[in-house]
Amino acid sequence: MSTNDRFWAARLRWRLRGASMWPTFVLLTLVDGVILHALPPVRLGFTADGMTLPFGIIVAAFGNLFLIGVAAPWLARRLAAREQPAAGVSDQTRRELLQDRVGTALLAVGLAGVIAAGLGSREVVVSETAATEENANAVKRYVEESRNPELLRNLETANTIKLGEGYFRTCIARDDRRSAFCLLVDTKRNPTRLRVDPSSEPNSYRSPR
Repeated sequence: MSTNDRFWAARLRWRLRGASMWPTFVLLTLVDGVILHALPPVRLGFTADGMTLPFGIIVAAFGNLFLIGVAAPWLARRLAAREQPAAGVSDQTRRELLQDRVGTALLAVGLAGVIAAGLGSREVVVSETAATEENANAVKRYVEESRNPELLRNLETANTIKLGEGYFRTCIARDDRRSAFCLLVDTKRNPTRLRVDPSSEPNSYRSPR
């Protein structure tokens, strides 16, 4: 085998060793898109649950392209400068292999980040849901224990706005429907603290946070 043939054979072997980035990109972009749809890190309002699946895949594609198109080449150049040259392999081929490996690794790290962000968001949503349910239960208990006929009669009109983390204002309409009986509920206290709001202004006149 001639020197030129040996060079191209070695180059081909190195390229095949470094041919994982783009297949990984396609696979993990689809996986990331599904995760962004099922566990969106933020509520963007595209659906009641968060992102639509096509939008999640688009977001994942742009994010992964940044990883392999910007971050991976920069890291590969820095690593290549520290490595000893391999015999029979050009610097360009070595850099390409490093870029492929770094890009593949970054894609995996990106997947882990998407999962972590989604799970973290889910915990916040669950926490907010629990606080909302506790608010409703506390108001219902208060009204039932008060035995106030007007409040009992209009309990189904109760509506709530969030004033802060775990802090709510829940109002029950009066019979005349022009005023309301309102409670300020702090679910972060144990037990939950309720305080009558001196204002009879319904929540419909206020802007929730």
